[in-house]
Parts: sequence; C-alpha cells; structure tokens
Amino acid sequence: MLEFGIVNFWVYVLGAFAVIIAPGPNSLFVLKTAVTEGRRPALAGALAVLVGDSVLITCSFVGVAAMLAAHPDLFMWVRTAGGLYLAWLGFKILYSVYGKKKTAAGEDRETVRNSAEKRSAGAFKAFRTALILSLTNPKAILFFVAFFVQFIDPAFEAKWIPYLILAAVLQFFSISWLLFLTTLGADALRAVARFPAMAKLGNTAIGGLFLLFAGKLVLD
Repeated sequence: MLEFGIVNFWVYVLGAFAVIIAPGPNSLFVLKTAVTEGRRPALAGALAVLVGDSVLITCSFVGVAAMLAAHPDLFMWVRTAGGLYLAWLGFKILYSVYGKKKTAAGEDRETVRNSAEKRSAGAFKAFRTALILSLTNPKAILFFVAFFVQFIDPAFEAKWIPYLILAAVLQFFSISWLLFLTTLGADALRAVARFPAMAKLGNTAIGGLFLLFAGKLVLD
C-alpha cells in the first residue's frame, strides 16, 4: 500500500480490528438497544455511531485535535460533558431496573403503551442517543490522529488519501461489528423475554459499565 502513502497496512488492519471489538460505550449501547428494543432501533444506533465517528475522523484530519491539545480547558469541558452523559445513561438504565415498582396490570398497560411509542420513536431516540454518545468523546479525536499517523508515510504529499483509506477500513470493521452485535442482541431478545432475571442482570451490568466508562473518561 506504499503507492497510497500507507506503511505496515496489515499491521494497521489487525490493530484496527482489535480496537473495534474492544468493549466501549458505543458498542455496549447498540447491544443493549438490540436486546431491550429490537433490531430496528439498534440499527439506528449503529448508523449514528458510524456518522459520529465519521465526524470525529474528519475533525481529527482538519486540525480539531491540535486545537483540543492546545486548549486543555476546552478539552476538559467536552470530556466532562461526555462523562456526565455516560453517567446519566448508566443511572437511567439502573433506575429502569431498580427504581420502578409496578403491579402486574400496570406493567401490562405500560408495555402496550410503550410498544406503540417505540414503533414511532424508538429508532430516532436510539439514533440521537448514540450520536451524542459518539460526539461527546473528545479522546476519540486525539486517538484517531495518534493511531492513523503511525501508518502514514510522512513523505507522501496528499495526506488525505491514506487518511481516507485508513478511516474506511476502520469504519468497515466498526459497522460490521455493530451489525453483528445487533443480530446477537436481537436473537437474545427472545431469551430475555422468557427469563426476566436475565434482563435484570444484563441491564445492571451495562448500567454499571456505563458508570465505569463515565468515571474513566472524566478522570483519565
């Protein structure tokens, strides 16, 4: 791939694959959405992650990463906003598990009402949440620069060409992985419907992980 300004391309491919399959807020959100709401909202969330990451990759190329590095206060505010949003999602998930006490009849009525609402608004809500989740992680911008630059030939003049190719490979792995998680989660939805305790345990774990990611984002 030297003709396109890329060095050690296959090393990059392995590294990009490892980065994508590592657990993170975006993939957890898509999986959780698939398990609790079904395939369509999860696909909307996956699309939002793709859009958000594309925006961040573009920002990293045009110099936003340098701006964030030069203005630590701005970086801190964006990072804090992202951490608070993650924490809010985590508490919201945990509250849905432990904070509501309903009668069986009340649960049935709410299930019917929520089903109608989800059909009309579930996909949009998942897209919006996943997009905010993706865009409020300023570390991703710095990561893209630090990761991509290792595989770009400094002597190659048109830097946008290798940058675009590397970004396309990363996004291919990303959408493939998110589609896999969507299918996995949608299949798990049937099992969760039969075993409510499994849903409670899974939501507790995901809510806790979101809080963990929030603390890591703010404190690192």
